[in-house]
Amino acid sequence: MSKNTALQVIDLRLPVGSLEAYLHYVNQVPLLTQEEEFEMATRLQANNELAAAKRLILAHLRYVVRVSKGYLGYGLPLADLIQEGNIGLMKAVRRFNPNMGVRLVTFAMHWIKAEIHEYILRNWRIVKIATTKAQRKLFFNLRTLKKHLGWMTNSEVNDIAKDLGVKAQTVREMEMRLSTQDASLDVDYDDDEMSLNPVLFLEDPRFNPAQELESSDWSTQSSDAIHHALDRLDERSQDIIRTRWLDENKMTLQDLADKYQISAERVRQLEKNAMKKLRTAVEQQVV
Repeated sequence: MSKNTALQVIDLRLPVGSLEAYLHYVNQVPLLTQEEEFEMATRLQANNELAAAKRLILAHLRYVVRVSKGYLGYGLPLADLIQEGNIGLMKAVRRFNPNMGVRLVTFAMHWIKAEIHEYILRNWRIVKIATTKAQRKLFFNLRTLKKHLGWMTNSEVNDIAKDLGVKAQTVREMEMRLSTQDASLDVDYDDDEMSLNPVLFLEDPRFNPAQELESSDWSTQSSDAIHHALDRLDERSQDIIRTRWLDENKMTLQDLADKYQISAERVRQLEKNAMKKLRTAVEQQVV
């Protein structure tokens, strides 16, 4: 077989008209023999040849469609599932080593399913339903393991937990998550249905009158206590606190050391003692 034979058998351009046209097209793309696949993968790995990568991808698009159709039960568009699966296929092609002794379709299945799983988890609910490894495993297995549509018995929960290697509590939590639906906060409710509006059950502590009043009183009381405590300090300590903490143009320890003809370490000690006295006086007055 000549070098370009495998690349000449099809047109590498994909249809963009509709999903039906796309599905018809990918089923017409010829499959690669094991020898052709090895040649294309070797050329991609050795020379980073884009044409070889395209040929490998196009020959396996039908498998992505087949896998994607298995996830239609999650209520997401088939076109989107296929698109995500194709991303996984492209990642697999980039990582495929023809010397591993397996066909690309076997190697790519993990990557195709991984991308589809991520898409489903991101879009099945507004709030992500599964974040841990155990929850993700449950999400894609729980519905098939349940024997009926109702709530599971303790025995069933324990059996599923044992089969999947997760805690029974995790199974219960995922069952509850799968049984709930997203509720919009922007729905127009009739007067009789206002009690069902989720917005009424949301707490906003930012505008709690009691907390705002308490915070305001505490701020005012603390400010007054600080000024009273500051007045009790000696003149030098007051000057150090004001120039170090309260004035707009603050002075450094060395500036104050030069002003009072003492060492910077002595200024730091005076500042520390003054701050300690202020803290004690404020705590006594506020309490």
